[in-house]
Amino acid sequence: MAQFRYLVEDVDAAIAFYRDRLGFTLKQQFGPAMAILLRDDLELWLAGPMASASKPMSNGAQPGPGGWNRCVLMVSGIETLVQNMAENGVTFLNDVVCGPGGKQVLCRDPSGNTIELFEPA
Repeated sequence: MAQFRYLVEDVDAAIAFYRDRLGFTLKQQFGPAMAILLRDDLELWLAGPMASASKPMSNGAQPGPGGWNRCVLMVSGIETLVQNMAENGVTFLNDVVCGPGGKQVLCRDPSGNTIELFEPA
C-alpha cells in the first residue's frame, strides 16, 4: 500500500472533498489535526495546521499546502467526472488534455493541493 501526505488548511473540509468528490473512505481521524483516508491501495494522510507535520522546520520554514507535486488518481469517464465536480464547485487548472497515454486534468483540493485525474487510453 502506498501512502502520501498532503498538508491542508482544514482537515474536515479536506475529508469531505476527498470522500465526496474522489471516492476515498475515512479510515481514521485524529480530531482537527489529521486524518487517514483510503482509496484502493492508497492511504492519504491529511495533516492540518495542528499536526506535527505542519510544525516549523529548524530553519524556521513553515510547511504548507500547494505546489505542483501531485497525487495521480486513475479514473474512468473523466469528462463526466469533471463535469460533476465542476458543478459542485471544484476548481480545475486546465481542460482535459489528451495524450498518447490517456486523458488528464488537474484540480485543486480545498487547501490548494494539486490532484491529477488520469484516464488511461
